[in-house]
Amino acid sequence: DGEKLSSHDELMSNFFAQPDALANGKTADEVRAEGCAEDLILHKVFDGNRPSSSLLFPQLSAYVTGQILSLYEHRTAVQGFIWDLNSFDQWGVELGKKLAIDVKDHLTKARYDPKQQPVDIPDAPATSRILNYYVQNGREATENGIGVSVNPLTSVTRKTYREHIPPPIHDLGGNVGKLS
Repeated sequence: DGEKLSSHDELMSNFFAQPDALANGKTADEVRAEGCAEDLILHKVFDGNRPSSSLLFPQLSAYVTGQILSLYEHRTAVQGFIWDLNSFDQWGVELGKKLAIDVKDHLTKARYDPKQQPVDIPDAPATSRILNYYVQNGREATENGIGVSVNPLTSVTRKTYREHIPPPIHDLGGNVGKLS
């Protein structure tokens, strides 16, 4: 369908961009320059300088899922109370999505670079580091046959995902895929 990145890589672009939104924020002047309505400017201004953590695992298991859920449930509630911020702020999510467009461009370039040069986003060194880790480990996993499905040229995209549901094969093992 002509798309250069898989749906997974598009989602990962959002993942990599969100820490930039929290770290850098957005001023009222920047929001006005985008042509935002004056009554929404208050909602779209972010101070930045907000710490965040990004966790990247080679494989998602039930154990890792439990760890992530308990960590984030606790962290989201407690930090939101301490820092007096809305942990479920939709305007912040929208800023992350805007920043993800730039990250997506860098990810596309990294995936198709025959020289495999490291990604360098001048205003976002943390994003550059985690993006390079993601790209490099994706290459190593496919080259070494670890069995992790990280093919960047997957045929499943936003336009074709319905053709792949349900998956033709599964890894449930035993009992013909039934739980009991």
